[in-house]
Amino acid sequence: MSYADGLAPEKIAVLGAGSWGTTFAKILGDAAAGTERSIMLWGRRQEVVDQINQHHRNPRYLSSTELPANISASTHVRDVLQGAQLVVLAVPAQTLREQLRGWAGQLAQDAVVVSLMKGLELGTDQRMSQVIAEELSLPPGRIVVVSGPNLAMEIARQEPTASVVACADENTAKWVARLCKPAYFRPYTVDDVVGVEIGGIVKNVIALCVGICEGQKVGDNTKASVITRGLAETTRLALALGGKAETMAGLAGLGDLVATCSSSLSRNHTAGRMLGEGLTLEEVNNRMTQTAEGIKSGRAVSDLAAKMGVDMPITNAVVGVLEGRLTVDDLGPLLLARQLKSEGD
Repeated sequence: MSYADGLAPEKIAVLGAGSWGTTFAKILGDAAAGTERSIMLWGRRQEVVDQINQHHRNPRYLSSTELPANISASTHVRDVLQGAQLVVLAVPAQTLREQLRGWAGQLAQDAVVVSLMKGLELGTDQRMSQVIAEELSLPPGRIVVVSGPNLAMEIARQEPTASVVACADENTAKWVARLCKPAYFRPYTVDDVVGVEIGGIVKNVIALCVGICEGQKVGDNTKASVITRGLAETTRLALALGGKAETMAGLAGLGDLVATCSSSLSRNHTAGRMLGEGLTLEEVNNRMTQTAEGIKSGRAVSDLAAKMGVDMPITNAVVGVLEGRLTVDDLGPLLLARQLKSEGD
């Protein structure tokens, strides 16, 4: 198998031609410069595929970013998957299971699957790696998660960043890391898949709260407090599920949280800001061109926390706003009125 013996794949498939899927394809394409390796993107929209193939651009999602010549695209998933030893998934979390059921029989027998998705499945509260394992019957050593402070537009502009490649099998993680290491993207490897996924999931909900604060024009003290306490509740949930505290202090925890909560490029931060400015959830969704995953996954995070007996007041308050049980004006007083306790509790 290619990932076990260290051989580089001849073809990599990326399923999902949105901003992050296209950007990660660019990372893979730039890392493959000077080799015969090809990267093929699957996209739903013919106009997006045509732009990639004819002009080496995806203006719908990445403005004027030029893509490497070794990237091509198709709307036919069978063509994209055929012969691909590495398959990267970059589709909305809530559609993953249904899509995998249609793709399962088309993957190469020894393919490694990489998840770029940061969400929990509604109804099952499962992480994306768990959905992948169930639907594709893959062992943990062939499922990889990539996460970190990775705002797609900045990386597409080749602004330096670091990320985490997580897999239960160290050799597989290292194999994937070598395939996505252009000069501007630095991958680190870990074996804490749970911690990396939870960090990427919960930060979206916390970013909604920080965005709401910004929309209400409160100061940096408030936003810093939400980020810090948000990291605390993210860590509690990760540890309860078997994750590691050091992961939460690293790129996939603190790093991703700070980037998502601080940047206007973050979809979740932007959605929260619009809620804070007084827009309804329906109006926010109508204005968003891509999924704000925190809106979709908030309820699942809250349910999972309750199942595990983990206290997550910020998450629960944001879900209350999303579901119409609280107003944005209720958030501050509600969180500040909580019982006094030690910060370490």
